[in-house]
Amino acid sequence: MNIGDISKATGLPAKTIRYYEEIGLIRPARGANGYRHFSETDRHNLTFLGRARSLGFSIEECRALLALYTDKDRASANVKQIARVHLAQIDAKIAELQAMRATLAELVSACAGDQRPDCPILKGLAGEG
Repeated sequence: MNIGDISKATGLPAKTIRYYEEIGLIRPARGANGYRHFSETDRHNLTFLGRARSLGFSIEECRALLALYTDKDRASANVKQIARVHLAQIDAKIAELQAMRATLAELVSACAGDQRPDCPILKGLAGEG
């Protein structure tokens, strides 16, 4: 498969595929003409990377997970540890977003939203409230 075919097969943009090659996540074969040739293994790895990235794993986490994915002697405990750490990071982000939402909701409800210049939202953002 060429880069256009693999892009369609995986749903990843060609630019992303080239980037993954540049940073060593994938290593497609090269023909005598220098064109990339992607195998079924490349397709599986790119699909794996696309799914991992869509779940928010970092490039380095993806690198570790891909190494484990291709290692048939892997210990699932190693995979679970990476996923567990990432899940904790997601939980922390959710808690942070919930706190941000609560603060903003409080500011919005305190504002009359009328023609007066007094605005609790601006005061709150300025640290005056």
